[in-house]
Amino acid sequence: MRMTRRAALASLAACLAAPADSASGIRFTHAYGETVLPRPARRVVSLGYTTQDALLALGVPPLAIRQWYGPFPFGVWPWAQPYLNGAQPLLISGEVSAEVVAALEPDLIVGIGSGISQAEYAVLSRIAPVLMQDAARSAYGTPWDELTRTLGRALGKEAAADDLIAQVRQRFAEATARHPAWSGQTAVAAYHGGGRTGAFVGADTRARFLAELGFRPTPEVERLSAPQLFYTDLSPEDLSPLDADVLVWVSAFEKAPDLVALPMRRTLRAYAQGREVFAGALLAGAMSFCSVLSLPFALSKLEDDIAAASDGTLGTAVPSAKAAGLAP
Repeated sequence: MRMTRRAALASLAACLAAPADSASGIRFTHAYGETVLPRPARRVVSLGYTTQDALLALGVPPLAIRQWYGPFPFGVWPWAQPYLNGAQPLLISGEVSAEVVAALEPDLIVGIGSGISQAEYAVLSRIAPVLMQDAARSAYGTPWDELTRTLGRALGKEAAADDLIAQVRQRFAEATARHPAWSGQTAVAAYHGGGRTGAFVGADTRARFLAELGFRPTPEVERLSAPQLFYTDLSPEDLSPLDADVLVWVSAFEKAPDLVALPMRRTLRAYAQGREVFAGALLAGAMSFCSVLSLPFALSKLEDDIAAASDGTLGTAVPSAKAAGLAP
């Protein structure tokens, strides 16, 4: 009986002697100051336009999700829908209503990637602790792995977050191992619409997706990049900065007649040599989210096309480009 009591006391002492995060709360320093969580969060409102993916991957479906774009229920795209597990989050469109958030009684509000102002942060902080991006990051510039790790801490699921990150890293490592030539090649994610043509650059999620695969931008696109810049329009008279070993056209549509008809596109070697890949609406969304869930999805759908575009053989068909009418 004495040994049982001693074991119980030892167990209680171990629980009380919790790590630093638990002893003084879970502390986060960010762009708007410091946020302290008294305990791991379970009732979470996701105000970041893409932060729902990491929360779902970590097994905590949000009470509410901020609508970005797309026609999917609850603002959850196909790659993340299986993780809802029957949850039906409230969808918040447009401006964030403090009253709506307060009615949900959250114990954490995720503001990373939301673009809310410091004044809005102050109002929301009266409802629950609010997490914002690191001071060194722009409002929408937090990388997927940093976001996942931060939310893992907030949810008391650091090990699970590390495992998820490692799994994604492994998927990309395996892809680059299958295609070692990619590390010496250039790739550009480009857009065309509304009379504008250009490249995604720097911290943009679509540019980061290609960087994760070992590609580097063309020297011209790299020269146009800047740390806080996400895209750069090009002169309609000169699209040569896009002339990479792999040119990925990112579109909000599954067909791109305007792109097919773009005259200066036909001056690119990437066009003449069949090195274009077309990422339609669903894949464009996955690249845009650039999350712990969307990255593996995008990789699984785009790897073969990127391999076909980059193999240096003129006769190799790129299925997505052919389907979109881009193939010469």
